[in-house]
Amino acid sequence: MDQVSGLTAGLAGLGTGLSLIVAIGAQNAYVLRQGLRRQHVGVIVAICTVSDVALIAAGIGGLGALVRHWPHAVAVVAWIGGAFLISYGLRAAVRAVRPDKLDAARAEGGSRGSLGAAVLTCLALTWLNPHVYLDTVLLIGSAANSYGSGRWFFAAGAATGSAIWFSGLGFGARRLARFFARPRAWSVLDGIIAVTMMVLGTAMLARA
Repeated sequence: MDQVSGLTAGLAGLGTGLSLIVAIGAQNAYVLRQGLRRQHVGVIVAICTVSDVALIAAGIGGLGALVRHWPHAVAVVAWIGGAFLISYGLRAAVRAVRPDKLDAARAEGGSRGSLGAAVLTCLALTWLNPHVYLDTVLLIGSAANSYGSGRWFFAAGAATGSAIWFSGLGFGARRLARFFARPRAWSVLDGIIAVTMMVLGTAMLARA
């Protein structure tokens, strides 16, 4: 494969990857909130990016065919993921009623949540979402394989899109910290997160 064809496949992968992840969803909402609170941002961004890379590689490597042949496995993930999203949404609703304030101590890590809890929540929001298998594994895997020998250039482009997006969302959120110094702003954000999580969770359960 020549360099031009490889570049074309890579750019196509970049565009496809960004089109699938740049949307309001449970994972993005969590990354945004952690970024605003400046809590374990690097770890969260790394988990999301590495997870996408693994899923993209799996899709190109043939996991997509397995997902198509075992739809019941996706249904089980949908049930578990839906229940988790609803419970997370309920917790966000409680926070919306009793909003936090992003004060200087918290911004510098004075009131930090557990790293273990953050990691487990991020993993659950990522891997218990059935859409991650349908979109990332099936769609990106199928699109990448259509480029033949250029499929790994496509994969590299899609992975780069994930890294750019999650890094920008997590670390870029700090620019909004001054706005979120007001409890009311946190109340609105957590209210949006609560609605998003519960709607997505209910939809997952309904389709399972």
